[in-house]
Amino acid sequence: MANSIAGLIDHTLLKPETTKEAILSLCQEAAEYNFASVCVNPTWVALAAEELKDAEAVVCTVIGFPLGASTPETKAFETKNAIENGAAEVDMVMNIGALKGGDYDLVERDMKAVQEAAEGKALTKVIIETCLLTDEEKVKACEIALKAGLDFVKTSTGFSTGAATVEDVRLMRETVGKHAGVKASGGVRSLEDAEGMIEAGATRIGASAGVQIVKGEQASSDY
Repeated sequence: MANSIAGLIDHTLLKPETTKEAILSLCQEAAEYNFASVCVNPTWVALAAEELKDAEAVVCTVIGFPLGASTPETKAFETKNAIENGAAEVDMVMNIGALKGGDYDLVERDMKAVQEAAEGKALTKVIIETCLLTDEEKVKACEIALKAGLDFVKTSTGFSTGAATVEDVRLMRETVGKHAGVKASGGVRSLEDAEGMIEAGATRIGASAGVQIVKGEQASSDY
């Protein structure tokens, strides 16, 4: 099971103090274990793309991270720039305040800005930050993501008040059905954690503990 899970993992390093050496190590691990991607901040996309040019793993980056409070135009520019630098996947943070305030048109426009910038060039995921939402808001966020045409809905940034839960993953899967992927991220530190998320409906796992997960070890912390 661990070996098959490797291909579902976005091997993640998003801490602000991350160095070039740490990114190089992340890429080496991704190539060695055949992870789905490395997920890095935009400043590291070009370096990671160069390092992984002969590997199965691709480069994923984050947009509007970690708050989601930048404008749709800014997120669209970030997306285009990241793709130009070699990103094959983009994980945008939803405008959380707009959703909670009921401004669903802005939420959709925000998501569409990224989707249109990435259309035909990169896989799109939207981080809805489940720890800040009610169940009704989680469902609404997923429904808007489907309407906007995104490829995945994702639980968490890993930088807010909580991380992925099995219950949230199950609710998100029930909402999107077979029309989108579900990415569980934040707090996935072991093979057991990853298996629980996959059983609940996750088709991608975001974790800094990718190596420990595939080795069946317990990591002390996640991103």
